[in-house]
Amino acid sequence: MTAREKVYHIYAKDRCLFHSVKEDEFRITWNTLKGMVGLMQTDYTVDDLTYEELTVNKEAQNNSSY
Repeated sequence: MTAREKVYHIYAKDRCLFHSVKEDEFRITWNTLKGMVGLMQTDYTVDDLTYEELTVNKEAQNNSSY
């Protein structure tokens, strides 16, 4: 049985803000970021925020040679 894990990349427009956030940390990070963008004056709006969900094969990642 292969171990699979979900990770997330979080973006503001085309800029990656958070890379490989683990599933258990994603909701907190996502909600915190949305709240910060909504409250603070930044170049970004909540509509600029997106994320990408990836499933990583941990066994293959641990056996890679790079």
